[in-house]
Amino acid sequence: MTDPGSILVVGDLQGCLDPFERLLDAARAAGWAGPLWIAGDLINRGPDSVGVLRRLIREPDCVAILGNHDLAFLAVAAGVRSPKRGDTLDALLAAPDRDDLIDWLRARPLAHFEAGHLMVHAGVDPRWTVQQTLDAAAEVQAVLRSDGWCDFMRHMWGNAPEQWRDDLQGWDRLRAIVNVLTRLRFCTPSGRLDFDTKDGALSSPPGMLPWFDIPRRATGGVPVVFGHWSTVGLIERPNLIGLDTGCVWGQALTGCILNADWTQRRFVQVPCVAGGR
Repeated sequence: MTDPGSILVVGDLQGCLDPFERLLDAARAAGWAGPLWIAGDLINRGPDSVGVLRRLIREPDCVAILGNHDLAFLAVAAGVRSPKRGDTLDALLAAPDRDDLIDWLRARPLAHFEAGHLMVHAGVDPRWTVQQTLDAAAEVQAVLRSDGWCDFMRHMWGNAPEQWRDDLQGWDRLRAIVNVLTRLRFCTPSGRLDFDTKDGALSSPPGMLPWFDIPRRATGGVPVVFGHWSTVGLIERPNLIGLDTGCVWGQALTGCILNADWTQRRFVQVPCVAGGR
């Protein structure tokens, strides 16, 4: 079993290669020399998505999961979505190794559990156990890795259904899984999602809470590592590590060297400037 004290997990990169290189240097200086985990949103909005993907591909023992920006790029690459204002995908779409980069992304997981820690991009349905989370993620992963992935991209977007049910089928089922794992911020105890509020944890819509504050959350006994929510920023609790500290918005890029004893975790952080440099 992997020693969690050898794992460095990093928050949303979003195409910010220079801060990423500086963070790796800082982590090595702090004694890290083991596996690398990235908590999704590897690309987009920053200046060098191509460089980030090529760097991750070269990194030995790297686990990078998919976030909403990574899936958005795959939809653009599949020809079923147009880039949004603020996207920085042109270089990636024109890269000579574009097909290889797309195939590498399609092979990434949406959740990862190892060394007693669960990593997702956005969050976990409060009713899901670790195994249910991994099983749900595997359903989407299987479609992304199949020849029918472009068809899935056509049906991936949308806010319905707004709540996971075990009896969901087809595109609704896969869409609900994607929305939980890559878009979740606020929800009700029964798992109904809010898709509009992006402010901090104190801005809960009526009847909702941040997903990680739902009482009796099924993954409450397991440390969950996530990104996605830059307005919340760094979170450190015994059972929770939030790592999106807004690098692409000119704040900081953050990593955490995990530890079975949460009081012995070590955080590394490097400053960024607007635009992700």
